[in-house]
Amino acid sequence: MTTMLRTAVDDFVKHKRALGRKYRSEDHELGLLVRFADARSIGQLAQVTPGFLEDFLASRPRHRPRSFNHLLGVIRCFLDWAVNHQRLPVSPLRTRRRRVTSTRAPFLFDAIEARRLLAAASALPDNSRAAQRGATYHAIFAVCYGLGLRAGEACGLRLGDVNIQQSLLVVRGGKFGKSRLVPHGPLIARVVTEQFELRRAGRIGEDILREPLFTFDGRRPIHPCTASQVFHKLVVKLNLTIPDGVSPPRLHDLRHSFAVGCLLRWYREGVDPATRLHQLSTFMGHVAPSSTAVYLTITPELLTEANRRFEAFAEAAWSEVAP
Repeated sequence: MTTMLRTAVDDFVKHKRALGRKYRSEDHELGLLVRFADARSIGQLAQVTPGFLEDFLASRPRHRPRSFNHLLGVIRCFLDWAVNHQRLPVSPLRTRRRRVTSTRAPFLFDAIEARRLLAAASALPDNSRAAQRGATYHAIFAVCYGLGLRAGEACGLRLGDVNIQQSLLVVRGGKFGKSRLVPHGPLIARVVTEQFELRRAGRIGEDILREPLFTFDGRRPIHPCTASQVFHKLVVKLNLTIPDGVSPPRLHDLRHSFAVGCLLRWYREGVDPATRLHQLSTFMGHVAPSSTAVYLTITPELLTEANRRFEAFAEAAWSEVAP
């Protein structure tokens, strides 16, 4: 039985989404593969050869090894699936991953840098297509930094996801399609409430609750990529000091900063982080604490607090055995 490449890709994406994966960027990249094949009159999956795949990868210049390896990984996963489901006898992919020579640490915003970012966001002027632009981006960056939300989760919030009385957000459609409840304190409550009242503006009805919390036209939520572009423009103006070995700030680094900030606060409060890691993992929408551990970058402040705790422990233990 002949299997068409486009059909196989559609079936593969449906399979992944049935397992709870969003698979949006992967679907886009496999679509590039299908269009590349169509341009060369290749319609059947069996016509995909090692040479064809080499040509496709060469047509998508990815200068960063991580970006190239992601594209390669998507293709490999698709072809392995095709083999496992007997659509192909063997995978034609022969290309190897590029070596990642160095890994740069994420930029971590401290409280002062975060306040500067939020102040710069608040000062953004309106334009013909975006009223209340400053307040809106201030709120998006605030919930990313203060609650550790992903950019897509923050931008995807709707009016019905805001519970003002209980200071609670419902974050829907997170990674792997998971939803979760995110409680927050008075500072975030004020920011969210202002946005809620701004968007609702005295209107009533169930349909309103399905409208985006962060929007400029009342219908479409602000896209995470748009928020990221605004973030990068603000960061350039802030002229932040970037330590050696640290990547330039990204919007996702606000989430990193939240996780590290929680760990630092626990150390200073005398709390054992190991007992709280499961709670942090749930709060951030991870499936396991091991996923959360990726965000826990060691900083000088963390090392100082850890050393203080160890010294207190060692002093107590030494005093018990000292003559």
